[in-house]
Amino acid sequence: MKRYLQSLFLFLLLHAAAHAQAPLPAAVNTDPARAKVALPEPANPALPSLILIGDSTVRNGHDDGQGKGPAGQWGWGNPIAGYFDAARINVVNRAVGGLSSRTYVTSGHWERTLALVRKGDVVMMQFGHNDASAINDTSRARGTIRGTGNETEEIDNLLTGKRETVHSYGWYLADYVKQIRAKGATPVIVSLIPRKRWDDAGKIRRNADDYAGWAKEVARRDGVAFINLNELAARRYDQMGRDEVTKLFPLVTPDETVHTNWAGADLNARIVVGGIKALGLQPLVGALNERGKAIAANEDERPVVDARTVKAEHAANPALPTLHLVGDSTVKSGGASGHIGWGERIAPYFDTARVNVVNHAVGGRSSRTFYTEGRWQRVLDQLKAGDVVLIQFGHNDGGKIGDPAMKGRASGPGTGPETVEDRKADGTVEQVHTFGWYMARYVQDAKGKGATVVVLSPVPHRDAWEGRRDFENFAQWDREVAQQHGALFADLTMVVTEGYRRVGAGVVDTFFSDARTHTNEAGAAFNAQRVVAALRDLPGEVVEKWLSARGRQVAAANQ
Repeated sequence: MKRYLQSLFLFLLLHAAAHAQAPLPAAVNTDPARAKVALPEPANPALPSLILIGDSTVRNGHDDGQGKGPAGQWGWGNPIAGYFDAARINVVNRAVGGLSSRTYVTSGHWERTLALVRKGDVVMMQFGHNDASAINDTSRARGTIRGTGNETEEIDNLLTGKRETVHSYGWYLADYVKQIRAKGATPVIVSLIPRKRWDDAGKIRRNADDYAGWAKEVARRDGVAFINLNELAARRYDQMGRDEVTKLFPLVTPDETVHTNWAGADLNARIVVGGIKALGLQPLVGALNERGKAIAANEDERPVVDARTVKAEHAANPALPTLHLVGDSTVKSGGASGHIGWGERIAPYFDTARVNVVNHAVGGRSSRTFYTEGRWQRVLDQLKAGDVVLIQFGHNDGGKIGDPAMKGRASGPGTGPETVEDRKADGTVEQVHTFGWYMARYVQDAKGKGATVVVLSPVPHRDAWEGRRDFENFAQWDREVAQQHGALFADLTMVVTEGYRRVGAGVVDTFFSDARTHTNEAGAAFNAQRVVAALRDLPGEVVEKWLSARGRQVAAANQ
């Protein structure tokens, strides 16, 4: 028996050795501190260019897979070229591994890249993976100040020996945007790809609270086209599952969690192409080849709703006065993707035997496009003396006029008479007015029909009510228009904000159906109640006689 057991043990030992998995190859560092790489230039100067800047997750090392073919490390900037027609556009990948939003500038790469940018080009930037590094050390000295603010740090750079002013991550992104626009080109901000790391719930970790969130904030603040690659890729990873996601990264030791192989890079490239299509970015969309055209557009976080799908509302009883609601998707979303606007939950606060409540709002509209699309004229056609009109715009009015990211919605800042020409893709030119001009037009037209107008500042974003006030400029412009043209003004931004502060951040987070803008059922109901509170606080008891028993239970905002 003893000899048998010895033989069995020897057999099992030899069997295990024969079938043992070969050790994984060592990981390759493709991002040396002083990387010297030859970067491409536009192949055909007669064509527009898509120029990419970023780190190794966009262009890895020498962009060659380290001689390992598809199994090596690749950035998404390489495979994305395969989705465009080279006879229509240059795809120029000038990202450099190991660099941050700061060191892409200080290394001189940005100066050389900017010299290649021409009017009509598109420049995509994706930074963040290296921005969390040390601000000052002897190895990389590539870190940036966290956030999007204007704070600075003066250092004597231990790596370069030079005096340097270091800015925030958001500051560098905004500076790229400014310089790109000065060249007549279109900037696009792309959030960093997610790492191959899972949270306790088994979901891929996102960066919404840091670099992806800050990139999104800069894009929103400065009206820049934005592709949320971090969130979109993470969703795709979650759908695929851990085993399949592992196949998108090189199999090396130590485990590679940042850099993708060819399959992973191609997945990210396709997501970026989907973002390009969702934004309608020209000349990129028109330069896609058949492979690119076959990719579906990403879901738009701020869609311009096809108004043909929105049922027009009319007064149920024309003999009664009507409360008309005019605005964007925060007033009426129709339940798409779980989004519900406050205007869809306000009717129970009014007695329908005394007043009609008609919601004319359409998602994706600004003060400008609600007017230019003829939607305001349709409201006017229904208006009569004794009606009340609530008007809330602002969510889609920001940004730069003519920037594709704004989808033709941006209005001019302020309340003055100045205009800006916006040349459309079809060659037509629109004279775009200020936000205040459009709001004043609404007020004057409605008053001309004998109606009372209440101008509402926009409901606040999910992430902009705790430490500061949201929509400060738009609220001021709304107030000025109301004062100058005889309308009433309610600072709905702050009325809702005060309500949010009472219930707390934990509850407010349950009010939203997306990252920051659209409310769900609970949020819409909460905001509708705050609108009623704001209306009850206005002079003249504008809607008091129309309130239902439920409406009369709502205290005025300042009570």
